[in-house]
Amino acid sequence: MLTAGKKANELSRPVVLDPVGAGASSLRTSTTFDLLKQVDFSVIRGNISEIKTVSQGAGTTKGVEADASDTVTGENLEDTIAFAKKLSEKTKSVIAITGAIDIVADSCKAYVISNGNELMSKITGAGCMLTAVIAAFCAANPTEILNATASAVCAMGLCGELAYEKLMKNDGGTSSYRTYLIDCMSKMTAGILEGGAKIESR
Repeated sequence: MLTAGKKANELSRPVVLDPVGAGASSLRTSTTFDLLKQVDFSVIRGNISEIKTVSQGAGTTKGVEADASDTVTGENLEDTIAFAKKLSEKTKSVIAITGAIDIVADSCKAYVISNGNELMSKITGAGCMLTAVIAAFCAANPTEILNATASAVCAMGLCGELAYEKLMKNDGGTSSYRTYLIDCMSKMTAGILEGGAKIESR
């Protein structure tokens, strides 16, 4: 990871950090901070507990899941937006906090995204897939990292909604849902995204 990150920095390529499980174990937490010290990241993407660990140096992540006490809600949304902007200023990275409500922010501007379906949290790999999609969008739009990241988060959430519709139509389960999610992403277009994005700027 360090070798790849440093080489990407050398080549001026966008680099995305997904601090999976940071705060849940000393190994995951120390690895996250080793990476942050040695690599310049374009985007840091995680659940709220992982992102709080990045900010504070320790956290209460439960495995790879966010601590329930950290959940982003309508009541703490503005505070979380302010937190994300401040962390972006500190790290010089776009911050993407994903969950039931998604926040994508740099130091000056934030997007609040409401796309998605709760079944996304019941399958393995949805977060990793999102991080890869963010990297792809940023690689295609290296001068628009904030907007590229927000678009990727919208696209993934919208795919979650479309996959759920297909799941209900076909009376499928979680394995089918994961497949439909990937199918929807493979067929995503600008028109579909623009028609279904639930996003506002703050």
